[in-house]
Amino acid sequence: MKVIQSLREYWQKRTGEEETPLDGDSPAFIVSLLVHLAILVSLGLVPMLLPNNQVNLVFTAAPDEPEEVEITIPEEFYFNEQASDKVGANSVGGEAMALSLAPVLSEVSVVPNHSELVPTEVNNAQFEINNLVAVATGLNYNANLAVKGAAGEGTTGAEGAIDRLAHEILLSLEERKTLVVWLFDQTASVIPQRKAIHDRFQRIYEELGIVEAAGNGAFTKHENKPLLSSVIGFGSGMHLMTKKPTDSVAELKQAVTEIPNDDTGMENVFTAIREAAHRYAEYRYTTAERPIPERNVLIVAFTDEAGSDANMAEETIKLCRRLAMPVYIIGVPAPFGRREAKMKWVDPDPTYDQSEQWGIVDQGPESFLPERIKLGFSSSKADDEPIDSGFGPYALTRLCVETGGIYFAVHPNRNVTRTIGRGETAAYSSYLTHFFDPEVMRKYRPEYVSIGEYQKRVTQNKARQALINAAAGSLQLNPMDSPRLRFVKTEEAEFANALSAAQQPAAALEPKINQLYEVLKHGEADRDRETVLRWQAGFDLAIGRTLAVKVRTETYNAMLAAAKRGLKPKDKKNNTWTLKPSQEISVGSQYAKLGERAKMYLDRVVKDHPDTPWSMLAQRELDDPLGWEWQESFTDTSPPRVAQANGNGKAAPPRNDQKVMLPKPPTKRPPPKL
Repeated sequence: MKVIQSLREYWQKRTGEEETPLDGDSPAFIVSLLVHLAILVSLGLVPMLLPNNQVNLVFTAAPDEPEEVEITIPEEFYFNEQASDKVGANSVGGEAMALSLAPVLSEVSVVPNHSELVPTEVNNAQFEINNLVAVATGLNYNANLAVKGAAGEGTTGAEGAIDRLAHEILLSLEERKTLVVWLFDQTASVIPQRKAIHDRFQRIYEELGIVEAAGNGAFTKHENKPLLSSVIGFGSGMHLMTKKPTDSVAELKQAVTEIPNDDTGMENVFTAIREAAHRYAEYRYTTAERPIPERNVLIVAFTDEAGSDANMAEETIKLCRRLAMPVYIIGVPAPFGRREAKMKWVDPDPTYDQSEQWGIVDQGPESFLPERIKLGFSSSKADDEPIDSGFGPYALTRLCVETGGIYFAVHPNRNVTRTIGRGETAAYSSYLTHFFDPEVMRKYRPEYVSIGEYQKRVTQNKARQALINAAAGSLQLNPMDSPRLRFVKTEEAEFANALSAAQQPAAALEPKINQLYEVLKHGEADRDRETVLRWQAGFDLAIGRTLAVKVRTETYNAMLAAAKRGLKPKDKKNNTWTLKPSQEISVGSQYAKLGERAKMYLDRVVKDHPDTPWSMLAQRELDDPLGWEWQESFTDTSPPRVAQANGNGKAAPPRNDQKVMLPKPPTKRPPPKL
């Protein structure tokens, strides 16, 4: 209190006022505050002063080691996305074909890599399905979803395609009961393939049986035979080999064996698929009592041609889409930009001559209209060696794409690492010298759309229109084959006449080449607006090759015209003049400018579209020089000496014809209509 009194006196002395802040209840409040603070601080210090008797316990325990039990796994079947060296859908020496398997709205879809399956108990074994692949069957789509199937999958044999089809059947069974309709081409060229399929046919059902025995839900949740099959043969007509769908493997194998041959050469595959869809449409109908279809229906067709009834493609596509029936084709690769291909035929009956023969078959083209001009190379008579397009015939492939199925391009010689020789071509296969990386070709997929939509897309760009018109016009263009290059000069008049005669084929070809160039020239204005790789490569290759042939033809003509005005040999004894290809163009600056434009287009194809059919043909054109040069040499024109007869008058001793007589060769039959 004395402290408070002293403070009061000090305040009054300093301010001269009687009242101070310490008057009233203020002193009591201050004292109370100080006391309570002291108590709180004391209570907070108490725990720190007491001893700590807490004991920390640490427990350690080793985990129980699981007992090692050897699990016996039944023979499994699963689809592996990785390439196989022997069999399998992607067995192309480690290379797989371009695919677009999932229902997508874009033009290209990605198929995920296969993941390792973890074995489980035998009694609880389940067949694992990758969900991203499972939706690719094309069975669950509505009118608002454009389901796209696979444009092509390269295999080295039909057996590999069968393996992949087993996977597709399992995906279907996961959803509901399934009917598989097998259609087989009856032409003679497919006889060996039918035998291989027959042998593989049993394995697919054995593998499915193993999966069923393992308790897979695709089978256990369905009653009344979840998987049924039917076999149909087709050629000029259609033969139902199984009276009704069956689950008997023996009956199916017998049906395949008894398929009759059809020697008409007609392959009405679209008609057969359409009729099969009509026949089994009842399985896809729904009613108020049954809101979902009774079964999924998968149509699988085996053929080695593009089909004789492509005019039925549109109707077949609409029907299969309406009934939600995916179509799978085990077919052949289409030759690049060509309709026809040469097939190697060896008589299947060993009692006849086994020498190879060649027949013409329709296996292309890979696009609705030809998108490639037909011009010859100056170094060969033929237009070019047949090469793979990377895709199947257009109409059949589009049928698979539009219905959610897969087109399998089967060729036993498929190899992307080297050129295939004519003698290496397997029997009953088409002659194709080159195959291309499927991952690269994926970006060059043709326009799998309706005819009307295709024509609409063509008219959207002048470069596309020019390419289509030029490709159609070049079909009537006969290139200059094997021009005369060597001229022996004995007399001036005879020499001049020979030069004039050699000019005639070139002179006849020039206006046709110019007309083709004018058609393509109209498309140059829209070339830079083109964004689709396939159209870019097609137009650049077409105009580049046309310019190259134009320059090569016109400079050839110009060199002969200059020779008629006189050629002076460096060596007076030389009397022979030979035209040799040359990188230098010496007969006119206008030809040199056109040559540079040709190289610009061709170089762009090689640079922008590597490892494709377009770049291969462009490089081949670049390797062939555009200009010419004269080379002189000497030819002995004196008459040859007549050989003198033997003057001894003795005849040659007679041969023992009996000893040198060869056995009569076996009868040779011409190939049937393929």
